[in-house]
Amino acid sequence: MSSSGVLPISEASRGLTTYRVLVPPAEVVFIKGVLEASEGVASVFADAGGDLTIGAPPERASELRAILRDLEHEIGARVVEPE
Repeated sequence: MSSSGVLPISEASRGLTTYRVLVPPAEVVFIKGVLEASEGVASVFADAGGDLTIGAPPERASELRAILRDLEHEIGARVVEPE
């Protein structure tokens, strides 16, 4: 944990399949709503503005990737594949 008491994203997302997703800041609420409506498929961690880390348990990674593909087409999200 950092000195500010905030858990770093790298620790909070440990064990998850993560994607970095870049969107306009105004789209962050929309993305959170889509994921919440998807029965908890993933968690959203915000780095700053529209720079997000989205993580899913490995067994739900294919579901998350399908949602991210839709977001790429619908709102122009830029998705960075996990390494």
